[in-house]
Amino acid sequence: MHHFGMSNASILLIDDEAETLTDLAEILSRNGFACRCAKDAGTARELALQSAPDLIISDINLGGQNGLELCASLKDAHMSLIDVPVIFLSAAQIPHIIRRAREAGGTFYLRKPVDPDVLVELVDKALWMPHLLGHQVARPRALGALND
Repeated sequence: MHHFGMSNASILLIDDEAETLTDLAEILSRNGFACRCAKDAGTARELALQSAPDLIISDINLGGQNGLELCASLKDAHMSLIDVPVIFLSAAQIPHIIRRAREAGGTFYLRKPVDPDVLVELVDKALWMPHLLGHQVARPRALGALND
């Protein structure tokens, strides 16, 4: 499987369920990605600031903490994390979740249980997007003008 030259990409997985972390890490490792796992916001913040991941995959509900808020605060906390794509996961039916995930800096939203093939495909897309778009955050008007 070709991963746009990103097969050694580092992925930070954040989920308060150990079983989910293990499953996700197994799927992604099998596909050539390097994974670091965090079960809570504190550990996730520590790992992300230690060494910026190429991608963050986070559950939305982290045992009472909010994955959306965590990822938004990580991007605010450090310049090196601003362009890091985020895939949010959730098993819950949450109103307006896709809009809220986008507002928190999410690239994709995926329902649990996760289909391994869909996960790998979205990871590939998420890793490739920043390289295509460059710093899209810095020039939203220019991009918007292209779509008129």
